[in-house]
Amino acid sequence: MLQDRYTLAFREYPYARCADQDAVAPVRHPVVIVGGGPVGMTAALDLGLKGVPVLVLDDHEGIGMGSRAICIAKRSLEIADRLGCGTELLDRGVVWNLGKVFHRDRKVFEFNLLPEAGHRYPAFINLQQPYFEKALVDRIRAAKAAGAPIEIRGRNRVEGVTTAEGGVTLDVLTPDGPYTIDADWVIACDGAGSPVRNALGLGFEGRVFEDSFLIADVKMDAPFPTERRFWFDPPFKSGSSALLHKQPDNVWRLDFQIGWHVDREKELRDENVRARIDEMLGPDIAYEVVWKSIYTFQCRRMKTFRHGRVLFAGDSAHQVSPFGARGANSGVQDVDNLAWKLTLVLDGTAPESLLDTYAAEREMAADENILNSTRATDFITPKSETSKLFRDAVLELSERYPFARPLVNSGRLSVPCTYDGSALNGEDALPEGPPRSRPGSPCPDLPLDDGFLLDRLDGRFHLLTVDAEAPERLEEAGVAVTRLALSARDDLSGALAARYLGEAGAAVYLIRPDQHVVARWPAYDDGAVRRALRRALARE
Repeated sequence: MLQDRYTLAFREYPYARCADQDAVAPVRHPVVIVGGGPVGMTAALDLGLKGVPVLVLDDHEGIGMGSRAICIAKRSLEIADRLGCGTELLDRGVVWNLGKVFHRDRKVFEFNLLPEAGHRYPAFINLQQPYFEKALVDRIRAAKAAGAPIEIRGRNRVEGVTTAEGGVTLDVLTPDGPYTIDADWVIACDGAGSPVRNALGLGFEGRVFEDSFLIADVKMDAPFPTERRFWFDPPFKSGSSALLHKQPDNVWRLDFQIGWHVDREKELRDENVRARIDEMLGPDIAYEVVWKSIYTFQCRRMKTFRHGRVLFAGDSAHQVSPFGARGANSGVQDVDNLAWKLTLVLDGTAPESLLDTYAAEREMAADENILNSTRATDFITPKSETSKLFRDAVLELSERYPFARPLVNSGRLSVPCTYDGSALNGEDALPEGPPRSRPGSPCPDLPLDDGFLLDRLDGRFHLLTVDAEAPERLEEAGVAVTRLALSARDDLSGALAARYLGEAGAAVYLIRPDQHVVARWPAYDDGAVRRALRRALARE
């Protein structure tokens, strides 16, 4: 069974006794990451590739069972590509851009999430979370062999956290008993039930929605196309709403909205799960249930993601409903934001206040995700008869009238946050430039003769010039900035002009290590660029 492969084949880092357990005094580490998973492993890989010694403590010995998250968004793929495993994920996953929405037995409309050409990665791939984690662990192993200072300790469970002005002390339990270590910084990637958050007496603020969803992964040979299908009031009566998605290995994700007042134990019995699936698939399709669970929507976050020298990322910091694929994807983007900032703080290039901008920017992103998830949940699960009448009217109109389709919400799908108003943003002196590449925005990709733009933005500060002169290299406040010179005259596709010039004749962009825009100008201005760079380092 696929489930067996999840639980047996992916034990990647079995418990082994380490020297820290026999030390007379607690050993100190620059960065300790609590929790593996896609968020913790992405953080470890990113920091390790930057030369930061990092220790991962995971209470398991490898990758957990069940497919859990399955939708990997374009931005997460771009981050994985920068870290060296994006192509592997793309090759393994099921690519999709098309989604269809049904009301009862009728298709009301469809949408394409990536209608424009000229991107290396699609809007989404579907790939079971264990495969995502395995690709990261394999890449960590290769990076470590090449000298990256990354260590992973399996069956090392953090049970106590003590914070001080200059660091953090962690009490760790292993099969051989407890031991203690110190850390300059701790990144808590230990999930929604976060032991680190609980040990510090911290909680969530937000909403828990009173509804339940049965989720099942089913292995079958089915005639369905590779697309996202969502039903409101489906005709097969398996639930008030339903979702169908294809994954690798002929596995399909099925979601059924089953209501709040249900007996969960009863609903998870094989015969009852199969009854709902049979209603959906009909009598002629043979299948095997390889994983099942029931979940409740939660849209919540911590008040702040930084607590002294403890930084929270992923589900330990925020929770959203799974419709929209904003959980694991937003966690990966959390640590993409954090890794470069923490690296610069550790080497003394930037002040600790730079880490306050991690909290501010990713709290902004969490609020955006929570807003979208809350709206989706309210539309999918109307709380009154009036709300249901409104929803059904919107669905009826959307079948015939395009103006109604933006009101349909089966889960606004994950896109990266633009950090409008961030303290790190410099000036936008390019008023004719495209709004999509304004300061705070993630850089849109585009094809180049030798690859793609984001291939060239490799985790350092860059100066992107489009038909503008600038020095090939500059240094300010201990940070080197390398120029990437492009010309719209050489771009027959028009993507460069559309995505970075707009109506302007030339442009200069300062770009952060996480590929977000700091500032932009119509021409190179040495003083303005240096001021913007200092601002991006929290030195201005």
